[in-house]
Amino acid sequence: MTEARFDEVIHPGTRLSVVALLAAADWVEFAYIRDQLSLSDSALSKQLSTLQDVGYIHLDRETSGRRRRLRARLTPEGRVAFRAHVAALREIVAAADGSETL
Repeated sequence: MTEARFDEVIHPGTRLSVVALLAAADWVEFAYIRDQLSLSDSALSKQLSTLQDVGYIHLDRETSGRRRRLRARLTPEGRVAFRAHVAALREIVAAADGSETL
């Protein structure tokens, strides 16, 4: 079982949405993330950079002719951090519902 640990890096809504999207796949294209979350290129780039800086995601940049492609995936550390954060959120919700005593 994953140990619950609230993660300040993952918690902001946009980053939580990005990480949740990446958790469901192996590699995810930049354009797909941008479109699914209705973000601008610059807003998504900033969030991906933050997650990459802490080692939670790996970015793969590929150039094919004139077309540049960026895709992202969670690192093993990112998957652990996401699971721990989700576990912490579940504990918070359970406590608020009175389902669990702390």
